[in-house]
Amino acid sequence: MALGSNTKFYETPNHPFQGERIADEQSLIGQYGLKNKEELWRAQSELRSYRREARKLLGGGGTAEESEEFIARLKRYGILDEGDALDDVLSLDVTDVLERRLQTVAYRKGLANTAQQARQFISHGHVTVDGERVSIPSKTVAVEEEGAIEFDENSPLADDLHPERAEER
Repeated sequence: MALGSNTKFYETPNHPFQGERIADEQSLIGQYGLKNKEELWRAQSELRSYRREARKLLGGGGTAEESEEFIARLKRYGILDEGDALDDVLSLDVTDVLERRLQTVAYRKGLANTAQQARQFISHGHVTVDGERVSIPSKTVAVEEEGAIEFDENSPLADDLHPERAEER
């Protein structure tokens, strides 16, 4: 599929004006420092596709090898824990997907004071993963990459005394 096509990678809610859902969305947007509801809807659509895949595999629509690959992929990205099985995918929540975003992982690691600040640091190119500068806050972080998230050595934020650096928690 070519970039710039008119295809969305998320689904909008069927009923746009439900107060409780809107309040839940606003809460998640604030908690995870998301830019807008579109980012939340993308995460929900990603979760929906995981569940769809799991239902297909549980219903006998795939081989055991496909099931193992699917589970291994979700474990590699930290969405499933070790020991979880295919039916555990159906009980996942959107927060499980949001927790694996680079923005959230950088915030949880203490690189920023808030999730919004983590987003800004990433967008402005101050954060590296495995030595590579990453400027996409929504990048899904694999478990083995988690330890390699740090400030770029050329960034002013690499200095521990920088005023915007997070205080020790």
